[in-house]
Amino acid sequence: MTQLRLGNQIVQITDGELTGYKVGGHEFIHQKGSPGWGSADTEMFPIIGPVNEAGFQVQVSKGTAIQDQHGHLRQFPYDLLAVSETAAIFKKEYRAGTPIKNSKYPGKSTQEWLVWPYSFGFEKRFQLHGDALEITFTISGERDMPFMLGYHPAFKLHAKDPTIVTKEKTITLDEVLAVGSRALLVADHDELTLEDKKRVTIKTEGFGHFMCWTEVRNMVCIEPITFYPYAVEQRDLHEGFQYLKGDQVLKVWIKPNG
Repeated sequence: MTQLRLGNQIVQITDGELTGYKVGGHEFIHQKGSPGWGSADTEMFPIIGPVNEAGFQVQVSKGTAIQDQHGHLRQFPYDLLAVSETAAIFKKEYRAGTPIKNSKYPGKSTQEWLVWPYSFGFEKRFQLHGDALEITFTISGERDMPFMLGYHPAFKLHAKDPTIVTKEKTITLDEVLAVGSRALLVADHDELTLEDKKRVTIKTEGFGHFMCWTEVRNMVCIEPITFYPYAVEQRDLHEGFQYLKGDQVLKVWIKPNG
């Protein structure tokens, strides 16, 4: 486990996963083992969304990629590149065509191996500032590689009736629960605030949208995404791709504010 500290902020990272963010003793991150989800954060890359109805196939310029829900990046581990008192850098490297064992197989998937026909590097950098935790994602790889990116942090809920606030509206936890596994889309936003016992703002750069998901009342996932996968049929998921033109940098700030 890697621990970062700055003032009254403490960050815990386990193999590249944000497993804790305490400010003044208040825990903002869903704890593994608590009801709702078995993780605390993860990445959705190079696709977002399910592909089971499309035979686990995604169309790309090099033919057909074999993927499962939310992509194969989460299926292999990070390497720790560097760490200091207030920052840590993790990275994954993938070589085109390498089969990756699917952890969902056989219990939750019929696809045992996942393959992507492009090589890439994926860096995740945590940096504590005086008022926020900054998480930077840097994607490198083959020019014109298609990709989507979603960041999937889970926030621990302390209040009975927390809300998610945008500039235009307030979203209740019941509204998120009602949408179910598809997740509630908050389109064309780069900032949301979770109003709980303590308030926390999630601000982004390079994503463009959010989706919100939970199936329980003790946590909620507020997920920056480049594309909402349920906007198209699974066989048309390729319509949501962006294309790499050099290193792509996307950022998320988790900012407690009272």
